[in-house]
Order: sequence, then C-alpha cells, then structure tokens
Amino acid sequence: MWLDWCDSLLYGVPENLLRKVQSVQNAAARLLTNTRRRDHIIPVLRQFHWLPVQRRVEFKIACLVHQSLASTAPKYLSADIHLASEHGRHLRSSSYRSLSAPRTRTTFGDRSFTVAGPRVWNSLLATLRQITSYGQFTEFRRHLKTHLFRA
Repeated sequence: MWLDWCDSLLYGVPENLLRKVQSVQNAAARLLTNTRRRDHIIPVLRQFHWLPVQRRVEFKIACLVHQSLASTAPKYLSADIHLASEHGRHLRSSSYRSLSAPRTRTTFGDRSFTVAGPRVWNSLLATLRQITSYGQFTEFRRHLKTHLFRA
C-alpha cells in the first residue's frame, strides 16, 4: 500500500498531520469494504490486519532497529544504534537489550532515527527485545504486530 511508503518519517509529527494520513487509510478501508462513514473503522482495519498510522510508524521503526541489531540494515542506520551496555556500564537492564538514546535540544532532533529508534525499541516488551537473530525476523514482526494491535 502506497500509504505505507516512508511512514517512519512521520514519527514525532504533530497529531493533526497524523490524523490526515489516518483519514486516508480509513477512507481506503471504507472503500474496500463498502462501509458507511458513520460505522466504526477499527474492526474494519483489524479485518485487513492494518495497524493505525501511529502504530504503523512505531512498527516500521522497531523493525529497522531489529535489523540494525542483527547487522542486516544498511551501515548508516546500524552505526546509530548502540546497546546501553556498550557504553561501559553493565546494568541489570542490559539483559533486556535496552538501547541508549542521545539527548537532543530540539523536537526535530527527537525525530531522527538515532533518537526515535532507541525510544521506540525501549518501549517494547522485554520478550520482544530478546528476539535477536535475523532468522527470527518474521517471528519478531508477528509478535510486534500483535503487541501493537493490543496497545
């Protein structure tokens, strides 16, 4: 779906802009199912296994981080992702594969993959973060999508 293209760039944008993209997704779902405008759209989105736009953005970023940790993402992305234990301090949380996010001074900086990736990754369940290898990528995606549907 073209609506899905480059949606990880939508991380951190204002809510009113996300609502516009969400309304396009809702209209596409209504068109495909011939659902009336007054009917609730969430069951229709679940029928197609479509995540809402905000969750889809988080899904894409988490998948990119997983690929970066598995060393299958491009080098320019993998170079920006660092485990919290790589900075010399071994904490109990290091067994949960937490990532360190640099501090930024602007909201524009907060939207960069260097900051957004670790924030989204650290917000996931610890069991999701334990899926490590790229061979388990489809399992990771399946569990992540289930988690985001429930959230």
